[in-house]
Amino acid sequence: MHRDPRTARRGGLLAIAACTGLWLISSGSAETVSPPQPAPAEARGSDPAAAAYGRTVAPLPASPPLRIRIPAIRVDAALTGLGLRPDGRLEVPPPERRDLAGWYRDGTAPGAAGAAIVAGHVDDARGRSVFYDLGALRRGAAVEVPRRDGRTAVFTVYAVEVYDASAFPDARVYGPVPRAELRVITCGGGFSPRTGYRGNVVVFARLTGTY
Repeated sequence: MHRDPRTARRGGLLAIAACTGLWLISSGSAETVSPPQPAPAEARGSDPAAAAYGRTVAPLPASPPLRIRIPAIRVDAALTGLGLRPDGRLEVPPPERRDLAGWYRDGTAPGAAGAAIVAGHVDDARGRSVFYDLGALRRGAAVEVPRRDGRTAVFTVYAVEVYDASAFPDARVYGPVPRAELRVITCGGGFSPRTGYRGNVVVFARLTGTY
């Protein structure tokens, strides 16, 4: 199980607690339609600090985020603050709000130095949710986060990966970084009718501009 991020020596947190409660979308036939999964070519390379996919800029002062926009997959969603459940897992946005994503409010604010965490549902029994197409993102895609201070933090994706829940790399996803970075997380990695999604899709992005 992924652990409480507030205790650095213990690693990270469970990416999104509701993965076991989500459902594949029925296509109206005997088949099911699963969300797109990251292509191997989009995985993080051996040099994650490489300057490819955008030049990093200086971190911003902390300010709460208001929305997340990912034009390449037509996401434009409000953000709500998420805390931790008693078992140390990350809360999730209300299930009835398929258009809403959340950010870990006790961690790094998007645009500030460190790795900010944004999470959202992939689907539910009614159909697609906010991050259904997250696995289709490619390196170089833009992620925009308007903030309460009036500035918009612009991130550039440098990797998209999928991990099995039993081997989730806490340090890789939640570990300290000197730059302003963003992790966008949803469920993925195959589906079991008994237990739900087997893992998580994680997008890695770095701050490359502001306006």
